[in-house]
Amino acid sequence: MARVKTGVVRRRRHKKVLKLARGFYSARHKHFRKAKEQLERSLCYAYRDRRAKKRDFRRLWIVRINAACRLNDISYSKFMNGLRKSGIQLDRKILADMAMNDAAAFSAVVKQAKAAL
Repeated sequence: MARVKTGVVRRRRHKKVLKLARGFYSARHKHFRKAKEQLERSLCYAYRDRRAKKRDFRRLWIVRINAACRLNDISYSKFMNGLRKSGIQLDRKILADMAMNDAAAFSAVVKQAKAAL
């Protein structure tokens, strides 16, 4: 059986890893082994944080809606309950944007939610 040499394959594999490791600090973007180790960690963090990002934004929207609700003399939970009862189907992202950029429209929505309670 003929001897198999890995020169071309190895170089291709190393180049692929080192290309993904661009921007890493020190040896982690220069040396294959360090780059590969760091890349494994980095991809895990990226996967985890794509999910955490969704949670973080939802928390931010809730904080913004709550602050705007307090200015209109209602708590967040009562406001959301009123929205559900009144049949208004706005998600938290839209409500938070309204609270930040269009206070008059948000106040109108709060009035409808209060009426439904």
